[in-house]
Amino acid sequence: MNTKKTFVLFGLLRISLGLVFLWAFFDKVFGLGFATAADRSWLAGVSPTFGFLSQGTRGPFAPLYQSIAGNMAVDWLFMLGLLLVGVCLILGIAMRLSGYAGALLMLLIWGAAFPPEHHPVLDEHIIYAFLLLLFIFANAGRCLGFGKQWEEAALIRRLPFLK
Repeated sequence: MNTKKTFVLFGLLRISLGLVFLWAFFDKVFGLGFATAADRSWLAGVSPTFGFLSQGTRGPFAPLYQSIAGNMAVDWLFMLGLLLVGVCLILGIAMRLSGYAGALLMLLIWGAAFPPEHHPVLDEHIIYAFLLLLFIFANAGRCLGFGKQWEEAALIRRLPFLK
């Protein structure tokens, strides 16, 4: 295995997935016209979770997800999750915290539409969850990122859960 190429690939993969999270955040906030129309944006006063949770859920967990559709706390947790996981992945910081949080977010989204449409069990959310966990164990924040500097900071050494 070529270590330098692997290092660069981990960095590019981490940054790419971070951009996916960050794009979802900006599209939902501003309604950039891809997944979210401008008149359906969070800035227009529309809940970023209501549409999917109330109408896009299916399967055994659908009633649970439908019951929290449009809840302000759920909206804020979801949007902060997209933003913070995206920024952390792009910068390569707080990989442990953002990796576990992002994997949990992906599992929750996967569970909202279980079973997936094109496979009995797997969809992109499960693959993203595995990648997020891989980034933690591979120290991918150090690959084209600020992970090493982050881990050496005095605050992070005192509060290792922020790694």
